Amino acid sequence: MEVLATAALYALLALGLNVIVGFAGLLHLGYAAFFAIGAYAYALLNLRAGCPFWLGLPLAGICASATAVLLGLPAIRVRGDYLAIVTLGFGEIVRIVVTNLEPWTGGPNGLLGIDHPQIGSLRFGVDSKLYYWLLLFLVGLCAWAARRLQRSRIGLAWAAIREDELAARSLGIDATHLKLTALAVGGAMAGAAGCVFAAKQGTVTPDSFDFILSVMILAMVILGGLGSISGALLGAATLSVLPELLRDFSTYRMLLFGALMILLMRVRPQGLLGSRPSRHVPAGS
Repeated sequence: MEVLATAALYALLALGLNVIVGFAGLLHLGYAAFFAIGAYAYALLNLRAGCPFWLGLPLAGICASATAVLLGLPAIRVRGDYLAIVTLGFGEIVRIVVTNLEPWTGGPNGLLGIDHPQIGSLRFGVDSKLYYWLLLFLVGLCAWAARRLQRSRIGLAWAAIREDELAARSLGIDATHLKLTALAVGGAMAGAAGCVFAAKQGTVTPDSFDFILSVMILAMVILGGLGSISGALLGAATLSVLPELLRDFSTYRMLLFGALMILLMRVRPQGLLGSRPSRHVPAGS
């Protein structure tokens, strides 16, 4: 159940990053920062103001979403690799800030004693099974919302921006506003995941939100297929469960894991459930 709960948490994060990278085509390498903001937002609200989990959950999502928009306002002017560098720097800034802002965040030791969720007389405590069902509900809700967005006019505009931003702008699409919308939606999902993570662990520390986590989530989205909701879920499940299945081969686990990733990207570069790009054949060919 602990492994399944972790897989569900990664699935929630992958869904959010898929909106940013897969739907809108914004390469983001600092996604763990939104996860951290959601976790610390709930931790501070709970410890300083006595905020319960069910109120902290939407507030954590709002905090992470607002931060994503504030980051996007100056960063959205750059594209491609330059945007990736900016978001990478942002992710490291957040980690360093929460490490050094000791009076508020507890520094390297983090924040302890965060309350677990409670429904009436039912207390979640550290029961992984209850958190698994809670995360499964959130994953289903976010997957449904992502599907609705993908099929809406906003989703079609995101696809146009992803494929050719200049052509999309020439058609009157407000690319800046839509990019900020994608960042806000993806940030909100990461913030909600951070809230559940903080409540489950009962503590948050800066080393839980490093650059490797951002890369891992991005790998999940790419493995499943950019823009594919079911692919993001499959990628999260694969990369979170596979290391556990290879635990008996601990010496060679990462070697096998890396070799399988390279092989897959060579054989199926669009991801497990991604669609192949269409090839337009000129008329008369």
